[in-house]
Amino acid sequence: MSKISENDNPAGLLIGTPTGGWRESVRTITVLFKTRVVTLLVMAAIGGAFLGSGGWPGFGTLALVVVTGGLTASGASGLNQYLEQSSDALMGRTRRRPLVTGEVRPLWALWASVVMVILPPLIVLAFNPALSFFLCLGAFIYVGLYTLLLKPRTLLNIVIGGAAGSAAVMSGGAAAGNWQEPAVIALALLVFLWTPSHFWSLAILYRDDYAKANVPMLPVQTTLKQASWWVLLHTSAAGLVALLLVFSPQLGLAYLIPVVVVTVDMLVRNVRLIRNPNPRNARALFLSSNIYLTAVLLAACVGVMLHNIWSYL
Repeated sequence: MSKISENDNPAGLLIGTPTGGWRESVRTITVLFKTRVVTLLVMAAIGGAFLGSGGWPGFGTLALVVVTGGLTASGASGLNQYLEQSSDALMGRTRRRPLVTGEVRPLWALWASVVMVILPPLIVLAFNPALSFFLCLGAFIYVGLYTLLLKPRTLLNIVIGGAAGSAAVMSGGAAAGNWQEPAVIALALLVFLWTPSHFWSLAILYRDDYAKANVPMLPVQTTLKQASWWVLLHTSAAGLVALLLVFSPQLGLAYLIPVVVVTVDMLVRNVRLIRNPNPRNARALFLSSNIYLTAVLLAACVGVMLHNIWSYL
């Protein structure tokens, strides 16, 4: 991708192809702030809001969750890419990221990310301190704990770093004013247990990349078969918590049936990976893990809504 000079880009923010237009700019921003990952985190927060409310949380609460959670998670993602420019350049999966290619100025990415991380918790602190705390906690775990401290040093990086996703669930419960709700805490635990199986299946797929960048992901430090067994351990634990959530008074068959289906699918794909830990099976499990969490979160929202409607009949 060709670069242009600052004179061709008066705003001084993005440096990209002069013919790319707004679509290219949107794509660049989407990659920089990891919009796909952020969307999943916002969905987790929405799930927490539904469970915390025991039904429809209201448009105001959902807007609060989407805006504050989306901005904070996007800012943390931008800081992650800013801090990992050198290692990203070594990996085939990440070497086309905008900070590596020069499409985005590092200083602009840094300050934009810092503002997005700081501003939402600061604004909501006045009327919802719990939400402010969990927003800050999620960003701190992902940037400070995972990116800076754990990822370069230990294969346990994502095991602990998965707590960032749990903080997203808790922020949704806090936005609804009831983060102490047991179902919210259980969903946060589910996301915590799910995260390693999600990232380790990706790391199996890109094992050589992580080795080249000297990142001690589990599949780099063990055999692929051993890594696949560890993935199964976390898949099973997450699936167990997902199934136990049905005992929450807020949920019922509308939650249980789809969760059973996607849990069985995940376990089957995990067994296939253990039998043959090749890139095809790793990719299939990684994609399935995205579908799995999405299905669980949607089932939780639908289940609690139906239970709430039934209680009024």
